[in-house]
Amino acid sequence: MVSPELINRLERIEKLLLFNKKVLTIEEAADLTGYKPSYLYKLTSAKEIPHSKPNGGSIFFNKEKLESWMLQNEVKSKQDLKSEALSYTLKNRKS
Repeated sequence: MVSPELINRLERIEKLLLFNKKVLTIEEAADLTGYKPSYLYKLTSAKEIPHSKPNGGSIFFNKEKLESWMLQNEVKSKQDLKSEALSYTLKNRKS
Protein backbone atom coordinates (compact mmCIF):
# COMPACT_ATOMS: atom_id res chain seq x y z
CA MET A 1 0.00 0.00 0.00
CA VAL A 2 1.27 3.47 -0.94
CA SER A 3 1.29 6.01 1.86
CA PRO A 4 -0.73 9.24 1.51
CA GLU A 5 2.46 11.20 2.18
CA LEU A 6 4.17 9.57 -0.80
CA ILE A 7 1.17 10.29 -3.02
CA ASN A 8 1.22 13.96 -1.95
CA ARG A 9 4.93 14.23 -2.67
CA LEU A 10 4.49 12.67 -6.11
CA GLU A 11 1.65 15.08 -6.90
CA ARG A 12 3.84 18.04 -5.91
CA ILE A 13 6.66 16.77 -8.15
CA GLU A 14 4.21 16.31 -11.01
CA LYS A 15 2.99 19.90 -10.62
CA LEU A 16 6.57 21.20 -10.57
CA LEU A 17 7.23 19.40 -13.84
CA LEU A 18 4.04 20.84 -15.30
CA PHE A 19 5.21 24.38 -14.62
CA ASN A 20 8.27 23.83 -16.83
CA LYS A 21 6.06 23.37 -19.91
CA LYS A 22 5.49 26.25 -22.34
CA VAL A 23 2.22 25.02 -23.84
CA LEU A 24 -0.56 23.82 -21.54
CA THR A 25 -3.72 21.79 -22.07
CA ILE A 26 -6.98 22.92 -20.51
CA GLU A 27 -6.44 20.56 -17.56
CA GLU A 28 -2.90 21.84 -17.01
CA ALA A 29 -4.11 25.44 -17.29
CA ALA A 30 -6.74 24.63 -14.67
CA ASP A 31 -4.01 23.34 -12.34
CA LEU A 32 -1.93 26.47 -12.93
CA THR A 33 -4.74 28.98 -12.47
CA GLY A 34 -6.80 27.16 -9.88
CA TYR A 35 -9.89 27.58 -12.08
CA LYS A 36 -12.07 24.64 -13.08
CA PRO A 37 -11.77 23.52 -16.71
CA SER A 38 -15.45 24.39 -17.25
CA TYR A 39 -14.74 28.02 -16.26
CA LEU A 40 -11.72 28.13 -18.58
CA TYR A 41 -13.92 26.85 -21.42
CA LYS A 42 -16.36 29.68 -20.65
CA LEU A 43 -13.52 32.26 -20.73
CA THR A 44 -12.17 30.91 -24.02
CA SER A 45 -15.65 30.90 -25.56
CA ALA A 46 -16.08 34.55 -24.59
CA LYS A 47 -12.54 35.29 -25.87
CA GLU A 48 -11.61 36.73 -22.48
CA ILE A 49 -8.46 34.66 -22.04
CA PRO A 50 -5.57 34.16 -24.50
CA HIS A 51 -5.61 30.69 -26.02
CA SER A 52 -4.94 28.75 -29.22
CA LYS A 53 -7.13 26.29 -31.07
CA PRO A 54 -5.07 24.70 -33.83
CA ASN A 55 -7.29 23.31 -36.59
CA GLY A 56 -10.33 24.26 -34.51
CA GLY A 57 -9.72 21.36 -32.14
CA SER A 58 -8.27 21.16 -28.67
CA ILE A 59 -7.57 24.31 -26.67
CA PHE A 60 -4.01 25.16 -25.66
CA PHE A 61 -2.55 27.95 -23.59
CA ASN A 62 0.82 29.66 -23.84
CA LYS A 63 2.04 29.55 -20.24
CA GLU A 64 3.66 33.01 -20.37
CA LYS A 65 0.53 34.64 -21.82
CA LEU A 66 -1.64 32.86 -19.28
CA GLU A 67 0.56 34.10 -16.43
CA SER A 68 0.45 37.65 -17.84
CA TRP A 69 -3.33 37.40 -18.08
CA MET A 70 -3.52 36.26 -14.45
CA LEU A 71 -1.39 39.24 -13.35
CA GLN A 72 -3.32 41.94 -15.22
CA ASN A 73 -5.14 44.68 -13.34
CA GLU A 74 -2.59 44.75 -10.54
CA VAL A 75 -3.74 46.43 -7.36
CA LYS A 76 -0.91 48.43 -5.84
CA SER A 77 -0.21 48.33 -2.14
CA LYS A 78 -0.51 51.45 0.00
CA GLN A 79 3.28 51.53 0.27
CA ASP A 80 3.66 51.43 -3.54
CA LEU A 81 1.17 54.29 -3.90
CA LYS A 82 2.96 56.35 -1.23
CA SER A 83 6.32 55.79 -2.93
CA GLU A 84 4.91 56.81 -6.31
CA ALA A 85 3.29 59.93 -4.83
CA LEU A 86 6.52 60.95 -3.12
CA SER A 87 8.53 60.36 -6.28
CA TYR A 88 6.05 62.38 -8.34
CA THR A 89 6.04 65.20 -5.81
CA LEU A 90 9.82 65.42 -5.69
CA LYS A 91 10.14 65.20 -9.45
CA ASN A 92 7.56 67.94 -10.12
CA ARG A 93 8.48 70.29 -7.26
CA LYS A 94 8.89 73.86 -8.35
CA SER A 95 12.14 75.37 -7.22
